[in-house]
Amino acid sequence: MARRKIIAGNWKMNMTPTEAVELIETLKPLVASDEVDVVFCVPAIDIIPAVAAVKGTNIAIGAENMYFEESGAYTGETSPKMLTEAGVKYVIIGHSERREYFAESDETVNKKVLKAFAHNLTPIVCCGESLTQREQGITIDWIRQQIKIAFLNVSADQAATAVIAYEPIWAIGTGKVATTEQAQEVCAAIRVCMAEIYDQATADAIRIQYGGSVTAASAAELFSQADIDGGLVGGASLKPDFGKIVNYK
Repeated sequence: MARRKIIAGNWKMNMTPTEAVELIETLKPLVASDEVDVVFCVPAIDIIPAVAAVKGTNIAIGAENMYFEESGAYTGETSPKMLTEAGVKYVIIGHSERREYFAESDETVNKKVLKAFAHNLTPIVCCGESLTQREQGITIDWIRQQIKIAFLNVSADQAATAVIAYEPIWAIGTGKVATTEQAQEVCAAIRVCMAEIYDQATADAIRIQYGGSVTAASAAELFSQADIDGGLVGGASLKPDFGKIVNYK
């Protein structure tokens, strides 16, 4: 089954609204592609100007996080209804930085995944292991646990439309990149896990990204692997080089 590649930029806590529009104007001609889906996941304050700036292009706007309630006394949070009305199509859920710095758990990731689907937002569900976990040989066990809990009570039809981002924590922002073989091994294991939860057809439909210091130099080899369907790109998504990652062929 030929899965369409999806290449998303995770801007993290960078770019004021003015800077965001300027960056989008710079990147628009560079990321033009009929062959891959392109997503800019931007800080909440940048979403509305970003949606306006990408109108009429091949770029979709994603959020970097959201809360799992519709509304209420949750100071500082953003609801799925707010995101959909603003024009957001994707939302990153469970990024390792959210888990590390803001105490997100597998259970809260699951609540957010369910709420994203309820509002027709495509979740980009993050998973990944620490250096200690890799060195102790428990990477696959750890990833399977994250995936199984994240997709609890998610239907097969919903899961087939999801995006999963495998990001080894030890490779995020460090300049270290998992070898192509390491990245493919884990992404293949994720697909096997999804087949166990659902069925092979559902697993074959799900798009699995690799993230963790992806560059223009490493993109082509990574994205040519059988189970790697694109990338979740951090620092490089803030530079013109992101165009080379999108047009990696």
